[in-house]
Amino acid sequence: MSSLCDGDLQFASGRAGAENAFAQLVAASAARPADTALLLSLAGAARALGRDADEEAALSRLLRIQPRHLEGLFQAADLYARCGQSAIAAAVYRTALQSIPASAQLPPEWARRVQMARAAIDANNGALERFLDERLAEPRARFPGEPLGRIDKARDTLLFKRRVYRPQPSFLYVPEIPAIEFFDRALFPWLEAIEAAFEDIRAELMAVMAEPGACLQPYMDLDGQVTGQWAELNNSRRWSAFFLWREGRSFEENQARCPKTLAALEAWPRCEIPGAAPTAMFSILEPHTRIPPHVGVNNARVVVHLPLVIPKDCGFRVGAETRPWIPGQAFVFDDTIEHEAWNDSDDWRAVLIIDAWNPFVTAAEREMVAALTEGVNAFYGDLPDYIRPQSR
Repeated sequence: MSSLCDGDLQFASGRAGAENAFAQLVAASAARPADTALLLSLAGAARALGRDADEEAALSRLLRIQPRHLEGLFQAADLYARCGQSAIAAAVYRTALQSIPASAQLPPEWARRVQMARAAIDANNGALERFLDERLAEPRARFPGEPLGRIDKARDTLLFKRRVYRPQPSFLYVPEIPAIEFFDRALFPWLEAIEAAFEDIRAELMAVMAEPGACLQPYMDLDGQVTGQWAELNNSRRWSAFFLWREGRSFEENQARCPKTLAALEAWPRCEIPGAAPTAMFSILEPHTRIPPHVGVNNARVVVHLPLVIPKDCGFRVGAETRPWIPGQAFVFDDTIEHEAWNDSDDWRAVLIIDAWNPFVTAAEREMVAALTEGVNAFYGDLPDYIRPQSR
């Protein structure tokens, strides 16, 4: 015999006993309407009797009292699935999964339930995607050639196919700047002049790399022992750089070795922030090396990549969007949105990296950002490098 929630009510055998137990539970829940354990038992009794409406009523009462009641949510989702209401079931399953703490260690029976819930959610997302695409086909056809990429990304976010990333600069956040992973090239007409010099820039890089003991330095050059995600790359040539400028400092000797690159960069409207910008460098990633997810320091500026030497199996992600590097084709991104890079090939990869002002920052704001940054640097002086924000 299975005891009820307070131990004084008993389920009897057979249909008549189940009906009697259900009646007792109805009376008990009327007397104690906020008792969630009693409501869960009432829902279980209704399910055993095939009383779907009574089960739904009991679970609805329970979940109004305790909206994140895990067993109640799963039983409600199971009920909707059993009744053929797959969309509602998926929505309730999703809420149930969101109620499970990330650190929770689930017993095997719960792990199976979670797996089934995820399968139901995935199936529903597929059905919803097909349904929405049919609905969107007519208005899409009325705007041929119109850029609708933002709406497509919104749809993918709605379908949980695309995660939402936001700028999280490690130093300065300027509010109300649009959060854009990869920018429209039309905002940067000067890119074409730099791309036109691709072959010259690449040739100068190759000449630098061909010299014994090429003047490369580890991009990560923090003093002392470093732990965490940067430990593997700190003071390592696996990710190295040949700097033309670094955080506003000119490297004249390196610049003299790359005159055609410097000439091409005359088209570049340099981001001038004392002690922080400009930066221009050849970034070299050794074979089988990954740069872990990280963010930049300041969303008032953006970062430009001009791919120079790109073997296969290389890639770059900013937020929810992953792109390949294509030699000679520059792109611009917001580096304060989480990004990462990888070279899974057997050869080294090289990219020219420069920074520029964010196109949505006004001329007056640029001066103010520069003054803010310079003021902070002047106030603190030489901070230990382990708390100095990395520029890229």
